[in-house]
Amino acid sequence: MIRWMPFVWTGALRFLAEGRLQTGFIVGGITIGVAVIVFMSAMLAGLEANFIRRVLTSQPQIQLLPPDQIARPLRSGPREIEDALVQRPSQRVLSIDQWQMIARRMEALPEVTVVATSMSGAALAVRGSASRSVSVLGIEPETYLRIVKLPDYLVAGRIRLTSDDIVVGTELAADLGAVVGDKLLLNGASGSSRLLTITGIVDFGNKGANLRNTYVALRTSQSLLGMIGGVTEIGLSVGDIYAAETIAQQIQASNAVQADSWIKTNAQFFTAVQAQKNTNLLIRLFVGLSVAFGIAAVLVVSVIQRSKDIGILRAMGTTRTQILKLFLLQGGLLGFAGSLTGSTFGALALVYWHQTTRQADGSELFPLIIEPQLFVTTALLATLTGVVAAMAPALRASRLDPVEAIRG
Repeated sequence: MIRWMPFVWTGALRFLAEGRLQTGFIVGGITIGVAVIVFMSAMLAGLEANFIRRVLTSQPQIQLLPPDQIARPLRSGPREIEDALVQRPSQRVLSIDQWQMIARRMEALPEVTVVATSMSGAALAVRGSASRSVSVLGIEPETYLRIVKLPDYLVAGRIRLTSDDIVVGTELAADLGAVVGDKLLLNGASGSSRLLTITGIVDFGNKGANLRNTYVALRTSQSLLGMIGGVTEIGLSVGDIYAAETIAQQIQASNAVQADSWIKTNAQFFTAVQAQKNTNLLIRLFVGLSVAFGIAAVLVVSVIQRSKDIGILRAMGTTRTQILKLFLLQGGLLGFAGSLTGSTFGALALVYWHQTTRQADGSELFPLIIEPQLFVTTALLATLTGVVAAMAPALRASRLDPVEAIRG
């Protein structure tokens, strides 16, 4: 084997040098294919990372809620059959039954990393003659901010939530004409009222959320909603975000709660991400097939044009195995050379696209993700594709009869 390698290397390089035009075309085709694969893979990875970051920093990965209230028909006796229309009752704001015990169970689960309790409900925000209906979420900042990154959305003030503080969205602040430091009167559903100070203004990038969402201390919301000592939601953060739905189903099966994962609550967006992944896979497949057929076509033509040369080599004692290895190596070299240039062009295209898609405020449409693993994997796959594509021409060349090849 050691004796064959110098011949195989020099032979493959000589064949490539003699067919410079053909080699240039096929390397150019591989370059374009690899550049497309690198660009699409990195761009979709960046878009997915941006989507996941926005979703997981604005809501818990798993939400535990009180189970739905279901009306049951009344029966007068065991032998009586009642055929009555049972209407679904209106869903009231209820506290999770035995939420302390459930929270301790969640903390004991190895899959769960953070547990945060909260209380939510409707209220009326009043400032002067202006009033708006809002959603009040009472939280414990020490745990809740480890799941929902409110400081990432802060545009004014700071996230401070004592019993007399409130954080509001930008749209609500604009509608009420309020700024940081102003007072805001909240009238709760229980009839109680609290005068709170605006300590922070946040922007979620969603007009509805900015107009509706407000954040107060947990005890403040319990007082406003008339549920002292209760919570309406237990938020969880898990180690494996893509296993959130499976974990939520397991929790719901063993506890008297309704468990919703971020995958379930963002089903359409999650489906879109999966569709992007499938599209990327198909693009890679078809680009790889086009590259493989291009390499095979060039090498087949090379075998036909150099039949006499191959016949002379065979007559001089070159074995079939050496001829086979020569063409296989030639295909691998074509794939490897194309992968190097393609990866370079793909990376340059990514940097250019990243710079041109920056928004006016300097924020990124998607983070630039250039992983060395992507280039290594692409180079290996391109080289392997070249070797596989060269298999048929290599077998054809190795099976040429020396006498017929020289005569032809």
